[in-house]
Amino acid sequence: MKALPSHENTLGYRLYQYFQLTKPRVISLIVFCAVIGMFLSVPGAVPPVVLVAATIGIALIAGAAAAMNCLIEQKIDAVMARTRGRPLPRGEVNSRQTLLFSGVIGGIGLTLLYEFVNPLTMWLTLATFVGYAIIYTIFLKPATPQNIVIGGASGAMPPILGWAAVTGEVTSESLLLFLIIFVWTPPHFWALALYRTKEYAKVGMPMLPVTHGAEYTRLQILLYTILLVGVTIMPFVIRMSGWIYLVSALLLGGVFLAYAIRLKLAYSDKLAHKTFRYSIWYLAALFAALLVDHYFKF
Repeated sequence: MKALPSHENTLGYRLYQYFQLTKPRVISLIVFCAVIGMFLSVPGAVPPVVLVAATIGIALIAGAAAAMNCLIEQKIDAVMARTRGRPLPRGEVNSRQTLLFSGVIGGIGLTLLYEFVNPLTMWLTLATFVGYAIIYTIFLKPATPQNIVIGGASGAMPPILGWAAVTGEVTSESLLLFLIIFVWTPPHFWALALYRTKEYAKVGMPMLPVTHGAEYTRLQILLYTILLVGVTIMPFVIRMSGWIYLVSALLLGGVFLAYAIRLKLAYSDKLAHKTFRYSIWYLAALFAALLVDHYFKF
């Protein structure tokens, strides 16, 4: 590993680089959806010990999976403009340190879930780690343009993990929350892939716009967004949520659909970037609406 300037050898700076390995912006949305799953699973308050232990445990294991993703894809990350600033491509941490870091925080997370939550949540979270860090990153991502669709199952697990943490079971309601994120993932990620197509092509990654072209990808984004709007109505249909959520889902989905239509009819990289950014805000706002509706349903 290359020598670092003196100011980059401080403990704070080193810890910050390890923190960056966990992809904190991505992890924050994952943990948020898991916490919402906890609150939605019960009519009242979530037991404080379970809430804290499950939140920290899920966050640590998600961070460990992100670090493993960085480790496996470090050569690709070094080429792509979006990722070349990560700690591994910059030489601020090495492969051995990353592997050790992932193992330590992942092990702590699993222990917290087993000891203070329940074994089911631990095993489900471990399966999510394997699904993302191993199955998706190593096998699916470089092999098929449907990688993000199939691999999206791992990214859609947080509400199930949160629900299981409190109730000790996987219910139809938690599976519906899973389905929402699962259907949201393709239009979210393909919007990013559209304006990063050249970078993915450069590293030989078979993302959908690389293998099937931008026009086909834009059509798929539109179709998945239409499906997403339909799926997000289902919590109201099964009486899991009330009018606050329904109105929020329709308004948020309407904006998302407008973005998808504009992408299909008048594409630009700037618009694709805006669509990607909105999709992140959309999911957070949708789950926040579920939470508000849960406690103030009418």
